[in-house]
Parts: sequence; structure tokens; C-alpha cells
Amino acid sequence: MAEAFAAIPCAQLPALLAAMPKAELHMHIEGSLEPEMIFALAQRNSVTLPYPSVEALRAAYAFTDLQSFLDIYYAGASVLLTEQDFYDMAWAYLQRAAADHVVRAELFFDPQTHTARGVPMQTVILGLSRACRDAQAQLGVSAALILCFLRHLSEDEALQTLQDALPWRDHFIGVGLDSSEVGHPPEKFQRVFARARDMGLHVVAHAGEEAPPEYIRQALDLLKVQRIDHGVQAVRDKGLMQRLARERMPLTVCPLSNQKLQVFPDLRDHPLKALLDAGLCATVNSDDPAYFGGYVNDNLRAMFAASNMDARHAWQLAANSIDASFAPPADKAAWRAQLDECFTEAAAPGAA
Repeated sequence: MAEAFAAIPCAQLPALLAAMPKAELHMHIEGSLEPEMIFALAQRNSVTLPYPSVEALRAAYAFTDLQSFLDIYYAGASVLLTEQDFYDMAWAYLQRAAADHVVRAELFFDPQTHTARGVPMQTVILGLSRACRDAQAQLGVSAALILCFLRHLSEDEALQTLQDALPWRDHFIGVGLDSSEVGHPPEKFQRVFARARDMGLHVVAHAGEEAPPEYIRQALDLLKVQRIDHGVQAVRDKGLMQRLARERMPLTVCPLSNQKLQVFPDLRDHPLKALLDAGLCATVNSDDPAYFGGYVNDNLRAMFAASNMDARHAWQLAANSIDASFAPPADKAAWRAQLDECFTEAAAPGAA
């Protein structure tokens, strides 16, 4: 199908990237907290921030690596205390997603970040879940939640977190693994992922962002994940690249995050095109958009501006994102039809 769109002029790409229906599969909802909302929630909840103004906080977003980002990320999350706070945060993101023509959003959330501060699990999940329901009803965006474990903490703590979340099992569709990657390999979490799989939950994990390709192999073989979050270090291992392509294992790639955290400081060096051209099921996502300079369409525009990818790559990225989502098959088929119609119209003679 992609070859049919080879003739679409490059000048049409920015508009096409914005308009095409797409799924976002790698987005930490706490990472969508814009500085303005952080300060608004801090005022609402009488939380004192270590920054005097919105401008000072935004100026602190000069990260050198993943950990330097996480330090500010966790400080920003301290303003989230009530169910309404979590709702407002998710609703703000979902409105942006709708504007970016995101038809499906699978949102990561980190309950341990909040329960450690005394915020009840119920408060976190019910606030986020209500926003997801309203997004479907009011915005036409299909949204779901994926509960993530903080990998710098112990597996016992992850097991307890999963247990504590069980009363609200119907409000999330899967589990993931995030936070500080290096030194915390996937093998550390085999028991909790086995338990989640036994419960019928989807399983995904961050692997191969800063850490070596071996972390990706562990996520596949030991955690038996259905998607690899990031996965860009796979380009360092030819055999792994071939395996990922053969198995059509989705990679949820986040270009602006990779740039901001100095994984690939220059997007012209980013391997996204190489991943696609090698037949891998790569997708584009925003990760922590408030901190990394853009939402999903911003990531797409930046990546295409820095590379020689064309409309075929754009279609493939959107198709991959829909296929890799955990949405019902009928929904995915409908979105794929919308995607094909969008590109067919752009390829029609005289289209501008």
C-alpha cells in the first residue's frame, strides 16, 4: 500500500502528517504536565515549588541524560493530589491529542510516584480513567491506561503496586516498565510481568533507550512483552534488528525525547528511517511532551524535516501505530480505512 503514495509531493507532508489518523502508544501522562498547569495545581493545592515562576521552571528543562530529566519530572508530579488533579492533567493531554488527529491514546501512568507521597491508588486511577471515558464521549478519542512500574525500585514493590491496583483492574489494560534504565535490566522484573500476563494484562517495557541491545532481548525473552518502548539501540545489533523485523515487534520511538536526552542529539542521526527501511514496526510518539518540546505531531514534523523520509514512511508510521495498539480489531480496521482514505486523497491528481 505504501508504494502507492510515493508520488505525494514533499510539500504536502507537513499537512499530511498533521491530518493522518494515528495512535499514540508511548506517552507518560505525568510528562504532559505543562509548567503553567504545574503552577496552577501548586496554587490550588498549596504546594511550594522550588522554582519562582513558569519561566524559571521551563528554563530548567536542559537535560543531559535520562536521570537529569527524571529529577525534575518527579518534582513536577508533586502537585498532583486529588482525583480532579489527575483528571485535569489527562483531559488537557487528550484535548491536544484530538487536535493532532490521534484516534487512539494508550497512556502510561506511574502510581508509585504518587502512592509514595500518600496519594491513594484509587485517586490516581479514577481521575485518569474518567478523563479517558470523557475523551471517547466528547472528543472521539479512544483512550486506555497502562500502569507502569518504576524500575529503580524493587520488584517486590512492583508486585505490591500491582496487588494494590487490583480493585480497579477494569480501569487499565496493561502494565509497563519505566524510569531509570541503566543498571535496572528487565530480568529484575520477571515475576511481576509473569503475574500480569497470567491476569490477562497486556505487557510492554522500556528497553534500549540508553541501555544496550541486551535489555531489548531480555524484555522479549524474559518479560515476553508485546511492545518495546523506545528500542532505538537495536540498530547496534544486526541480529536483533532481523528478529524484530521478523516478529513484527512494535517499537514505540520518541524522537524529540531521544534528542532532548542526548541519545541522538542531532535528529539527522536518528535511526527511525533505518528502522522502517529494515522492515521494523516502528511508531512515533511524544514520551513526555511537556518536557521534551512537543506532542506527537511535533515529533513527526521534526523527524521528517531532519530526514529524507517521504509519504510512504508517513503512511507506514501511522499504519504501524494503529496495528500496534491494543484497541479492538474492529476499531483498528476502521482507523486503517480512514488512514488509507486520507493518503489516497492526498495522492489524487490535483491534490494540494
